[in-house]
Amino acid sequence: MNSKVKCSFVVVALFCMSLSADRLFGQKSAPMSFEDVVSFVNQNGRLIVLSDDSSGASVAVWPAKQGRVLTSSDDPKGHSYGWVNYDLIASGKLQQHFNAYGGEDRLWIGPEGGQFSVFFAAKAPFDLDHWYTPAPVDIEPFEVERQTKTSVSLSKEFTLTNYSGTRFNVRVDREVHLLTTEQIWSDLHVAKMPGVKLVGFESENRLTNLAASSWSKSTGLLSLWVLGQFNASPSARIILPIRAGSTAELGIPVTSDYFGTVPADRIAVKPSVIIFKADAQYRSKLGLSPLRAKGTLGSYDPQNHLLTIVQYSQPTHETEYVNSAWKIQQDPFNGDVANCYNDGPPAPGKPQMGDFYEMESSSPAKVLASHASVEHVHRTIHIVGTEKQLDVIAHAALGVSLDQVQLPQP
Repeated sequence: MNSKVKCSFVVVALFCMSLSADRLFGQKSAPMSFEDVVSFVNQNGRLIVLSDDSSGASVAVWPAKQGRVLTSSDDPKGHSYGWVNYDLIASGKLQQHFNAYGGEDRLWIGPEGGQFSVFFAAKAPFDLDHWYTPAPVDIEPFEVERQTKTSVSLSKEFTLTNYSGTRFNVRVDREVHLLTTEQIWSDLHVAKMPGVKLVGFESENRLTNLAASSWSKSTGLLSLWVLGQFNASPSARIILPIRAGSTAELGIPVTSDYFGTVPADRIAVKPSVIIFKADAQYRSKLGLSPLRAKGTLGSYDPQNHLLTIVQYSQPTHETEYVNSAWKIQQDPFNGDVANCYNDGPPAPGKPQMGDFYEMESSSPAKVLASHASVEHVHRTIHIVGTEKQLDVIAHAALGVSLDQVQLPQP
């Protein structure tokens, strides 16, 4: 071992020893502070920290991992809001199917399942053993194009081949912005409240067809897909506002059978909102169609007095989205615009990915001409305050009261 490598190894070892083993690796213990996370990851990579000196809000972006927002905080010495897989990062090893490093805003490309999937090879069964995340949106870096104190722009060109054999040459451009306090209150549609702590950021994503010919629905389309991983807790709940209306008019309220039937005590389907348990104890996923989705998602963790709001672009004239169900589909463009996921063991006795839940959104499926693009914006806001303050914000941003965030008793 040369002296430089030996020195780096000692630095990492000393840092890890400064934290208790369960805090560093045990996903069910209290998370590290934002500064701790940045220091830890910087031993294994390089994060770009966007910050606002006036508010203390900070966001950590990881160029080597697709420019994902790994985590954020309203105070550098305070709570780190993104779920981070310390164990995997520290190991330096690559997983075969998916490297779940974590992150509040990571970019994938859809669809995940079906005859136009970019996660399954041709003729492969639609199961976990044959599911592989495309390398460009899993382990490969994005190039930093521009950087300021509060924003960073990145890009990457790559090729994907879908289940049906269609080859796509594409470019992704991605810009992450730290939002000002004024922008956040405006986006929440609430007047500024004293004593409330918050941090907000958004990613602007663009997917461009670099091929000389147009894409075709008959051979498959791609979509931008943004996923955020957050720390689960026993009392945390995901909040999915939906458009009220009959099934005949708007279709089913929610798709809930991605991984089998969701137990009744883990979901509540109400006329204008879906409540879903976010405790990382049962692997399950929900989806909202463009007729039901309202451009916003949320979660509430009463244990930490934390309300999280996700807002995303949803063009009113677009109704076709890629279908990511793990099966050959009759209608591959009748998919969801928004999803949420709760992690858990994939089968009895099998290890789960981590102690997290996800909130996700997707761009429409568009037939792109040569060098044409589709764009998608995904915004994340964390708010810490009293229950009364958070209730006012939940009313304004999600259209629900926090006393509605209840689930049936088993």
